[in-house]
Amino acid sequence: MSETWGVYAHIPWCRRRCPYCAFYVEVDRDVPWAAFAKALVAELALRRPEFPGQASTLFFGGGTPSRMPAAHLREVVAAVDASPSAEIAMEANPEDVTPEAISDWLNAGVNRISLGLQTFNPKFAHLLNRACSVQHAQETAAWVSQSGVRSWSMDIIFGLPGQTLADLSEDLERLLETDPPHVSLYGLTIEEGTAFERGFQRGTIVPAPDDLWREMYDLLVERLAERGIQRYEVSNFAKDGHRSKHNELYWTDRPYLAIGPSAHGYTFSGIRWKNVADVGRYLQMPDPTIESERPTGKDRAIDRLFSGLRYVGGVSRTELREKCAQNLSSHAVAKLVQGGWIADDGEKIHLTNAGFPIADTVIVKVLDALTPAEDGSAQPD
Repeated sequence: MSETWGVYAHIPWCRRRCPYCAFYVEVDRDVPWAAFAKALVAELALRRPEFPGQASTLFFGGGTPSRMPAAHLREVVAAVDASPSAEIAMEANPEDVTPEAISDWLNAGVNRISLGLQTFNPKFAHLLNRACSVQHAQETAAWVSQSGVRSWSMDIIFGLPGQTLADLSEDLERLLETDPPHVSLYGLTIEEGTAFERGFQRGTIVPAPDDLWREMYDLLVERLAERGIQRYEVSNFAKDGHRSKHNELYWTDRPYLAIGPSAHGYTFSGIRWKNVADVGRYLQMPDPTIESERPTGKDRAIDRLFSGLRYVGGVSRTELREKCAQNLSSHAVAKLVQGGWIADDGEKIHLTNAGFPIADTVIVKVLDALTPAEDGSAQPD
């Protein structure tokens, strides 16, 4: 049994609420940082017996982890007791980034920074309620690039209301000028409960039509590849040696110890849990778990296919059979192969270049190919 696993820490506070975001966040007024860090460390100790050895990754997500004082970041990093070679990553908004802040984060143990830029275009930055100017975004990237951090990444959103292919091309050029070793793409989706959903219902927010969305995605893939930034997951692209090790844990079905309000975790024994999505309650609860379950073999196979097929490594039939007691109908998979969406070597299936842009549609068709294994057996990791 491989003992590779990671830690995810959810830091829910943001300076402002983005209109497209459906994650659990709080606007950061009078944040009890010391009490919150103490609660994260306590939850870590509560869950640690389920996770043998040392963590190989630690990821601070949110929310806006760059709002958390570096002293408290350091406190959590120390409590995790990750391996010496561990990837310790954090998301950061450009408006929080200064050379001094980067130095503090690195001294706290962070060795990978993900910049939530989203766009260089002032018009779309206003639409997304982003505060960073184009000049500061470029300065931020330069500071991070020159800081000595092990790796870093930039995010970009496409498919925005009113965005043209020329707008996206200009955004991409500005991004590439910063020479990022990793890029994460986010095609805009209208999430339930967001300001954009309310605008969509009123007709004031109109996402890019499907054909333009596809043109945008194809443009991004082609231009990033020209710069040696290769796709390794539907939305993630990296130069050699700069993939996100933490996210690869999700895509390869490895366990992760998740802490913080609204966090979801997954143990070696196959149990999944969900934390309370309320900071006040989180700080008061000795155990913040509000749901926990051991998914059925078929449910686990569905999860595995949704995450694993988005990744270049694909999904193995042996894994589905031995861990989930599920097989894939050869006839149903063959149809997807004939359509050019899936490649199949007899053991693993994975998306083709034609399949990646319509990954969710293809994966749903693969789910229809699931059948129970004859012996019905499934073993945990």
